Amino acid sequence: MHARGDFKPLGSLIAAKLSRLKQYKGFLERLKEASLGELEEDFKLRGAVERYLHLAIECMIDVGNEMVSALQLRRPERYRDIPEVLAEAGVIPREFAETFASMIGFRNLLVHDYASINLRLLHEFLQTRLGDFDLFAKHIASWLKEKSGLV
Repeated sequence: MHARGDFKPLGSLIAAKLSRLKQYKGFLERLKEASLGELEEDFKLRGAVERYLHLAIECMIDVGNEMVSALQLRRPERYRDIPEVLAEAGVIPREFAETFASMIGFRNLLVHDYASINLRLLHEFLQTRLGDFDLFAKHIASWLKEKSGLV
């Protein structure tokens, strides 16, 4: 498919995006202390949580799209198809592809249904799903390292 050296530019780009993902996840970790009541009452807090979750998931989507393009994989018809394409290529485990797809679904809620976002769901995501960002970064970095010694 690709020679060993062909992954250097991809590795640099992905490393930058994974660094940004880590930064957003760090912000979310600090916001994780918020109770459901605080999210309901504090529109600035709620906005920060929504925005940083959105940005973190966008980083995942960007990384996925970069991988699909660089590896000349089957072009996904929609964002939600990116995890399946990456799993088909062995970039991420199939089980994690489902997790990634559900995160993209949550991103769609944040982007398209922002006026009626369920705050319980938002709070639950904040409390239980932040580790998925780390898993994603780990899977991508492991694949790049295995293929080229990068990241």
